[in-house]
Amino acid sequence: MRHFLTTICLAAITASAANAEEFSADVWADNWFELRVDGARVMVDSVPITTERSFNKETFTFEAERPFTLGLVAKDFKENDTGLEYIGTRRQQMGDGGVILQILDSAEQTVAVSNADWKCEVIHTAPLDKSCEAESDPVPGEGTCGFAAMDEPDGWDTADFDTTSWPSATVYSAADVDPKFGYNEVNWSQDAQFIWGPDLEQSNTILCRLTVN
Repeated sequence: MRHFLTTICLAAITASAANAEEFSADVWADNWFELRVDGARVMVDSVPITTERSFNKETFTFEAERPFTLGLVAKDFKENDTGLEYIGTRRQQMGDGGVILQILDSAEQTVAVSNADWKCEVIHTAPLDKSCEAESDPVPGEGTCGFAAMDEPDGWDTADFDTTSWPSATVYSAADVDPKFGYNEVNWSQDAQFIWGPDLEQSNTILCRLTVN
């Protein structure tokens, strides 16, 4: 009986592997991203979020069996929970984010792009009052420098998670995001759009997901 069960398990694994496809992905992010497929990490931005002006694109491949769920974590750089950067200098400001993505199959057919079809939840928003940007001594959670933060929901990047309450991604133009360093190295699909939370400056960490059929 044990041999019979082992044979069934091996057959199931072999069948699953046979149905897997190889996909290629291009992602440009301001400032940082991580891409997951059915909850498993397939790519982490090679430039740390702590790097000043960390704009870059990544091109990579992964294997998956359709349908699969894409989970994208995207972050804009912030020094602390004020949501500001260059704190204490003449350049003190709110940063702004933006991410664009496309995924192609082995026949170079586009199977997914970033657009309003994605569901995106913001898990870090700061500052809640934009006048915090002008504070001489901004302190997280004090005065105009309030913030809202929460942990990643369990299983949000897997197929069974319910995103009914999540809003659609907000779409932005290239002029809004002003992409640099690597963006022009990619032949982007005309359907790929920049996405982010509802505010490019205040939305600092977003979770976005899409099911590819």
